[in-house]
Amino acid sequence: MNFYEPPHSGFHWDYQTARFFEGWYFRVTLPELNDNFAFMYSIEDPLGGQPYSGGAAQILGLKDEYFWRTFPDTKQFWARGDRLALGHWQNNPPHIKPQLLAPEIFTQQITEGYQATTTLNQGRLTNPATGEICQWHYETQPIYGWDIPSTATASWLSFLPLYDPGWQILLAHGLSTGWIEWQGQRYEFTDAPAYSEKNWGKSFPQQWFWLNCNAFKEESDLALTAGGGVRQILTETEEVALIGVHYRGKFYEFVPWNSEVHWQIAPWGSWQMQARNGAGFSVTLTGKTDLPGQPLRAPTHEGLQFCCKDTLRGQAELQLFTPNGELLISATSDLCGLEVGGEPWTGTWGDRPNVFF
Repeated sequence: MNFYEPPHSGFHWDYQTARFFEGWYFRVTLPELNDNFAFMYSIEDPLGGQPYSGGAAQILGLKDEYFWRTFPDTKQFWARGDRLALGHWQNNPPHIKPQLLAPEIFTQQITEGYQATTTLNQGRLTNPATGEICQWHYETQPIYGWDIPSTATASWLSFLPLYDPGWQILLAHGLSTGWIEWQGQRYEFTDAPAYSEKNWGKSFPQQWFWLNCNAFKEESDLALTAGGGVRQILTETEEVALIGVHYRGKFYEFVPWNSEVHWQIAPWGSWQMQARNGAGFSVTLTGKTDLPGQPLRAPTHEGLQFCCKDTLRGQAELQLFTPNGELLISATSDLCGLEVGGEPWTGTWGDRPNVFF
């Protein structure tokens, strides 16, 4: 199957706007450990000299443990505008300008930093307080982007400067091979399920939720991404949500412009969604967890702040039905990524309670 790099894969900054962020998320699932690693990279106000200018790398590791480092110097950040390629270094070797390096050169020359493309994720971070080193190097074979061939997650309207923030699924499903060193232990893996996405704009939504999984017990060729939030459109706001399912070479899309989508999201612990699209397919999705979740930082108008909570070990149940009501997919997982973020809410957040088709 041919993979087409999705729209919005390149860096969005116009090199003159003072207030701007872009963030990237790469996740790899290690079923043999019944766990995941997620790498989150971000740059804020890359013009430099602003109160919140700088970059960061966050890692959500085994058992939802957290590691992060800042990169204050925006001049050590680089990104391509025409494709997915970015990196940030803590210190710049005098004879090398910030750019994509051959993996062996990166290992030799860069004491702390990261670089990533559609097929590569490599980095090394050090905790200055403890001396702990986390490093990783794995390569990915892409399988599914968003739609087949890959299209913009938010449709053609995402090409217009209307929505804040923008959101694009870069890789709904891929297979990664390589290694991660974490807390003194080296984990090697082959053909591990991988996922990546990105956001860009002035700040994250007022509030949002998210579910993601491509490591289901019953189906290896199955990938789910779902989410929703309160986003800004010029001076107005709206609540929207979507569900995307890739299954055996086909894409089932449930988005506001072609589907009726409903959700009921607790402040933490329970995610429920239902949708029916114009072609007659319907889907029910449940996520849940008893784990406490790990707070993560996300861009706000006051820079990176702890404003969301995640687990990579959530439980998920997905059912997809054909237009005539036959059950096409029934799958479960204990390795689902679950998130809530933004302004906390009380009770259940939903457009309509307990809607099932």
